Amino acid sequence: QMQLAESGGGLVQPGGSLRLSCAASRFTSPYYNIGWFRQVPGKGREGVSCIKLIDGATNYAESVKGRFTISTDKDNGRTIVYLRMNNLEPEDTGVYYCAATLWHGNNCPDSYDYWGQGTQVTVSS
Repeated sequence: QMQLAESGGGLVQPGGSLRLSCAASRFTSPYYNIGWFRQVPGKGREGVSCIKLIDGATNYAESVKGRFTISTDKDNGRTIVYLRMNNLEPEDTGVYYCAATLWHGNNCPDSYDYWGQGTQVTVSS
């Protein structure tokens, strides 16, 4: 059973930046797609970005294009997926989740099998 853990959330002023991290217990296949989502109370969950581990191909929601960057790196043999968020706006406030699933498509998958517990991002002055 894969386990995902997010970190890096916090309180930031409008225009500020944060970098979220998603660490997985292990990826047993290079064909995992990792997605970042956010949820605000009273609203549905919104897909923010996703990345294919096999080739690094990325996708972004229109609302974050040009401001957010998803990437991967290795840390002591573990794959870490980052979400760099720049020029943050109050509308970016929410709980951010990472998720993983096996996926061969070039777009973000419709559903994910594994989810983290989430990390709170609050953008406020």
